[in-house]
Formats: sequence, structure tokens, C-alpha cells
Amino acid sequence: MMDDEQLRSILKCVRCGTCRSVCPIFEELGWESFSTRGRMMIAKGISEGMDLDESIIDSINTCTTCGICEEMCPAGAIPPDVFENIRHEIIEMGKETKTQRDLRENTLSTGNPMNETSSRLGWLMEQRDVPEHAENVYFVGCLGSYRYQETVLRTYDLIRDLDVTVLPDEVCCGSPLLRTGSDAGELIAHNVRQMEKTGAHTIIASCAGCYNALKNSYPERFRVVHITEFLAENLDKLGLEKLDVTVTYHDPCHLGRANRIFDAPRKLISAVCELREMRTSRENARCCGGGGGVRKGYPELSKALTEKRVAEVPEGVDYIVTCCPLCRTNMAPFCKIPVIDLLDLLTWAQKKNEELK
Repeated sequence: MMDDEQLRSILKCVRCGTCRSVCPIFEELGWESFSTRGRMMIAKGISEGMDLDESIIDSINTCTTCGICEEMCPAGAIPPDVFENIRHEIIEMGKETKTQRDLRENTLSTGNPMNETSSRLGWLMEQRDVPEHAENVYFVGCLGSYRYQETVLRTYDLIRDLDVTVLPDEVCCGSPLLRTGSDAGELIAHNVRQMEKTGAHTIIASCAGCYNALKNSYPERFRVVHITEFLAENLDKLGLEKLDVTVTYHDPCHLGRANRIFDAPRKLISAVCELREMRTSRENARCCGGGGGVRKGYPELSKALTEKRVAEVPEGVDYIVTCCPLCRTNMAPFCKIPVIDLLDLLTWAQKKNEELK
């Protein structure tokens, strides 16, 4: 059942409609039931026993949990938390979608939502000695482990001398399940046991979704930092040189709006090249369209949102830089210029520095 905090958040909604002006899903579909205000009314109805049909389930499940409604809400409601909770209630009622079921079953059976069965540490390529114990743990994430192995290897090489190890048996952080209404307790418990074995006190995440889950859904005894925060703190140790490129930066929703990490990525980018902002940025940044299970469950809707985001790229930039592998995956097919991870940019700058020695 919905807890008191979520019910209070629903009741805070005064139906003013501010969210309608910023919700990317409502902008695309135009129906009140696909606006934040409409979803809040539906959530209230579900909490009071309203019957469910496919249209109601679609309304709740098409939210990307981007959080711009929360950012703009004058009453202080927190709609993304409400919708994730309602998704969980819907699943408990036995009304989950095939997408939600497949996502949960794949993640719990193989440790990742892509259903990959190969070694999660394959990115190490048996070329790196990893300490069993360290002060810091680099939490790699699913997309990094299986889709962006070169980026992950570069990242680890960049920070390995700063007393950093990796988990010997990492599994999904649980974010895909948490965002879509499933229970991630089994995954969280497994990762916590792995973290305890390393003796680490700080967890470093390079994925926005992983960071959000680790920061807000894991035990508070671990200090959780994003890789950009960690590197910004150690900027003078990286030996970076300026690159002759111009980039723009896409703020991932679950890193920026959800956790207020805006400055660290920009500090790192500005240290190595010129930055030109997108039309919307920081707390106002447009969602890439991939979060909350929308990319997997509603691909055409996700595509429409992605196209609107990449349309905001300023002229004259060489790369779109982001700190979220899902945003990268979502935007890359629709961009005329490459979408890269911020860590790739930094390692290029470090490599140039090494070549100059």
C-alpha cells in the first residue's frame, strides 16, 4: 500500500497545471492523463481502489521519471516517487506489463537487464591487477560492463592509482527495477556484501542511474560520489591538457535534477576544452527520453523525446558529452555528431599530455 509520505505528496498537488508546461510526455501526446497532473489524479484513484485498464497502466508507465515536474512544482509535490510507488502497487495487483516482467526476470537471473551471461569483468581484458581491498570502489554498472567496455577500462585506468578497486561479483545496482516498480532488495543486498568485503568506505559511480540508486536506496554507511565529483576533487593529479575541440553537455535527469550534480561535469569539461550549453541545461535540461522504462516499453515515444533533445544541440560543436550510458545509448542513433562519455574526453586529454612528455 502507498505510504503516508506518498499520499501527502499526492495531496500537495493543487492541480495548478504548472507541470503540463514542462512534462515531455504531455508535450508529445497531449492527453491530460499523460501529464503529471493527470497521473497524480490517477495515482490517487488507484490508492483508493480504482479499477485498472490498459490506458491507466500506460499513463503511469510512460513517465520517464525525469523530475522536471518536481523541479517546477510550486506546492512541493514529488511526482516521480509517487509514480514509482504506484507502479509497484500495480505490479502487486498482478497487472505488470511484459516489459516490466522481462526486465525483472532478466535482471534477477543474470544480474543485468540486458540478459548478458558473459563475464561482467570482461572489460578488464585480463590486463589489470585489481586489489582485493581499497578505500574506494568503482561501481561499473550494466551498460558500462557490457556495452561501453573501452570507456570503463579508460575510467578505471584514470583512477586506479587513487586507491580504487572494483567489486569481484558486481550485479545490477537495481535502478531499472526501482524505476519500473519492482523490488531490488536482492540485488542491493548482494552488492552491499561485495562492498563490505573490499573494506571500502566510498563508492564511485560513473552511471547516472547507478549513482541515483546507490545514493538514495543503499545503506547510508557508504559514502557515494559520482565519478565527476571524485575527479573534480583530484583534478590536479590527472595531468590534463587542453584539447582543440568544442563540446556541449547533456545533463542526465538522475544526476542533475535528482541529485543536483551540475558543476562537477562542467568543471572537468572546461578544464580540457570549450563548452557550449544546449538550449535547455542544468535543472531545466530536457530529458533524453530513455528513463523510467520508457525506452524499453514505449520505444517510439522515447524516440520522439530523444529527437527533441538532440535538436537542442548548438551549432559548431564536435561532440555531445554526457555522464549517463543510457542517455548516450538513447541519443547516439539520432545525432549527426558523436555522443561520448565525459570520461572518454578526459582520457583523450590525459593521453595528449602523456604524448607531450
